Amino acid sequence: MAKQSVVPFGPQHPVLPEPVHLDLVLEDEVVVKAVPSIGFIHRGLEKLVETKDFKEYVYIAERVCGICSFGHGMGYCQCLEDIMHVEIPPRAKYLRTIWMEMSRVHSHLLWLGLLADALGFESLFMQSWRLREKILDMFDATTGGRVIFSVNCVGGVLKDMDDTMLKTIVDTVNDMEKELRPIAEAFLHNYTVGTRLYGLGVLSAEHAQMMGAVGPTARASGVSYDARELGSAAYGDLDFEPIISKEGDSLARCDVRIREIFQSFDLIRQAAAKIPQGPIAVPVKGNPNGEHFLQFEQPRGEAIYYIKANGTRFIDRFRLRTPTTSNIPAMLEMLKGCQLADVALLILTIDPCISCTER
Repeated sequence: MAKQSVVPFGPQHPVLPEPVHLDLVLEDEVVVKAVPSIGFIHRGLEKLVETKDFKEYVYIAERVCGICSFGHGMGYCQCLEDIMHVEIPPRAKYLRTIWMEMSRVHSHLLWLGLLADALGFESLFMQSWRLREKILDMFDATTGGRVIFSVNCVGGVLKDMDDTMLKTIVDTVNDMEKELRPIAEAFLHNYTVGTRLYGLGVLSAEHAQMMGAVGPTARASGVSYDARELGSAAYGDLDFEPIISKEGDSLARCDVRIREIFQSFDLIRQAAAKIPQGPIAVPVKGNPNGEHFLQFEQPRGEAIYYIKANGTRFIDRFRLRTPTTSNIPAMLEMLKGCQLADVALLILTIDPCISCTER
């Protein structure tokens, strides 16, 4: 029997964009067990609901994560709207949906660039992030921000898009779709990329469900679940199906995310074509009183929001379970049996966001 050794991995590593901290139990160069250390950058954001007005906290919720900022603000607002029985205008639902799908494109293109960088494919990294800049420019034009957007509010949204802006967004995603195809071809059919991703970190559908994996990580293993199907915002009015793959390896997770970008382009076009006229927000009076549990599909997978309110302007409890929290057990299962040299790449394939996880 080979002698086992324990090697600390992270929280700082030249390939990983996130401060992941693991203790790897190795036999020679093979991982037999991975033990995570959670809490390296804990910020205590959930505690702030006790001292911040529930309307002010929207801006703190957005800062849970820079990549998923719009979705966190939207999920928090939707949870409060359900507690207060506030029905937001249909136009606000469509605007939220357009911005949410833009966030998904932004997140997936950022991840593709990071994956290319981990593979040592610098030109592919540059091409992915060059394309991502077009979405950031559209965020800048429609919200005034490129990372934190601050357009969600309890009762709707704070900014509108006129017909000219909606047409510009549709024209932009049409151009991006054409430019993404050769980039997708390089990720999915390039021999060098394939040799690093094919068969790496296979996660079966049974393990994915048993360990609570969510988002592209689960759908790449054949689990057909997407929280957007629950009908939040305007998703109930749009035509789409969960993007799934059966293989469950790193290449499948890459494939699912790329196809989700094309799906997001289609959803943006659908929403822009169907968006109704009308107000973008309704006045909200009084304070929330009650509790609510909300499932919401972020770019990385299903997030869960829980709010308990007491009838004052300060909330008793805000709890957020992020997709990465759900995907870490599955990631530990994937790491078993892989080579030490593949650990960083395998961690990247779940698209971890430690900022979200360690609030």
